[in-house]
Amino acid sequence: MSLITFKDVVPWASSIREKVTTRVMPPWHADRQYGSFRNEQSLTQGEIDTIVKWVNARTPEGDPSRMPALPKFPEGWQIGTPDVVLAMPTAYAIPATGEIQYQYFEVPTNFTEDRWMQAGEVRAGDRAHVHHIIVYVKAPNPTPATSVMVNRPITSAAPAAAVAPLAQRQAAPRPPTGASPVARTGDQMLVNWAVGEDAPVFLPGMAKRIPKGSSLVFQVHYTTNGTPSRDQSRIGLIFAKQPPTREVRTGMILNPLLAIPPGAGNHEIAAEGTFTEDVNVWSLHPHMHLRGKDMTYTATYPDGRSEIVLRVPKFDFGWQTDYWLAKPLVLPKGSKLHVSAHYDNSTANRHNPDPAVTVRWGDQTWEEMMIGFFTYTVEGKAVASSAAR
Repeated sequence: MSLITFKDVVPWASSIREKVTTRVMPPWHADRQYGSFRNEQSLTQGEIDTIVKWVNARTPEGDPSRMPALPKFPEGWQIGTPDVVLAMPTAYAIPATGEIQYQYFEVPTNFTEDRWMQAGEVRAGDRAHVHHIIVYVKAPNPTPATSVMVNRPITSAAPAAAVAPLAQRQAAPRPPTGASPVARTGDQMLVNWAVGEDAPVFLPGMAKRIPKGSSLVFQVHYTTNGTPSRDQSRIGLIFAKQPPTREVRTGMILNPLLAIPPGAGNHEIAAEGTFTEDVNVWSLHPHMHLRGKDMTYTATYPDGRSEIVLRVPKFDFGWQTDYWLAKPLVLPKGSKLHVSAHYDNSTANRHNPDPAVTVRWGDQTWEEMMIGFFTYTVEGKAVASSAAR
């Protein structure tokens, strides 16, 4: 519903009072005891009290002459007018029913020089069928990325299981299938989009690199809803106006070995990353599916000190939130970032697709994932010089 004018808002006053007092709206799921975030959109207690007082007073109208002007946004884009827009080469035909494996679409950039993305936004062509999109950078001559972290899935059966460099784990363990399969190893994550997720806009001096001659690979998760359709999604990019001093990358701490028992109401899955370089972490992004209950990131420093840097006590699959830190999390070489999550595979979870099965890692929403995304920069290393436009 529209909430632009006084007449728009008044019919919803009681519902607004309920949602703000229970802190369902505006949506913000981080525990306020831990961390400070520059994109926090929750209301202060004083703001909530003001709304409650207004509703209880039977919604009196203020002075219309003091109404601020409506903000103006570029048509169709949150980030502003893009410098370039790249779309899937052809529309994908979505069937009315059935399971659709992840689809991959490769789009050449035709960039003749390295470009630095200051902001990027993915726009789904058909929001009714597109569950999420991840756009990767596929370099023409990929070189093995230098790993800044080792990822250790933690299981009760194998506490020292599979240590692998982050750079080799940039996607789900399942091999890709679909319209244009590409190898995920070596591709760099550029921009994500899912419901409730805002477009990334990096601070001045920070940007993601797209090497000249690269292609962009759209990983698209479609879901059927009984009606056939067609989708041709796109991405808009804004380039840094000056060469950046920090190169931004996206990493993951994940546990693909998960196995959630039938009926388990509070099953824990954990993973840990140990950093081999000095890094600054700028954002954190918990990701689970419909059985996800909560996720906590804990930093442990080389001197043994530890602190919770993000706790999401009530994870909501409908709000895929990036938590942008007000100040970067400084992790010296040797620091660890521990990510723990709990899952509800019981009948008490009204979103549970099937409490009678053992749930394992998988792409579809009725399967599960355990990923602690984070955006970071490697400190103390010069960014390769390149033109910025």
